[in-house]
Amino acid sequence: MAHGPTVDDTARAGKHGAPLSRGRTVPKLYFEDFKPGVLGEFGPREVTREEIIAFAKEYDPQPMHLDEEAARQTMLGGLSASGWHTCGLMMRMLCDWFILDSASMGANAVDEVKWLRPVRPGDKLTLRTTVLDMRASRSRPEMGFISCLFELMNASRETVMEMRSSLIMSRRAAQNPS
Repeated sequence: MAHGPTVDDTARAGKHGAPLSRGRTVPKLYFEDFKPGVLGEFGPREVTREEIIAFAKEYDPQPMHLDEEAARQTMLGGLSASGWHTCGLMMRMLCDWFILDSASMGANAVDEVKWLRPVRPGDKLTLRTTVLDMRASRSRPEMGFISCLFELMNASRETVMEMRSSLIMSRRAAQNPS
């Protein structure tokens, strides 16, 4: 897996683009395993025309997400994924990359989402995660908060979406009290 020195390598497993092993009883990554800086990148994940249309039919039935001809008449100039679909793709990539093999307790905030460019059929997306800040909870010592910037990029390395969010992660000391 491609990642920088911000995650303890002894706490990682897996290869770039592949989910880590499932079925572990003890999570591999805890709050203490993260450090501010670029965590790494995961992908690519190709987006298909069929999934863009299927998502739009169910959740965001606007012309630019449903019909290629109608989409050409919109400001996007062609068929594109719903922003909410793009958020869902990013979340799935994040889960496959490390969330499912971590001591994640969820998230307490999405501070900002920006859709910067359309996501088109055939786009290959890569997720880059940067840890912006970390702090232990004052009221609940078993958890910490990790503020992150998530950037979803196309194959040309253009950022198509940015999201700032705060993850809640279990602390190792809380799992192994002495």
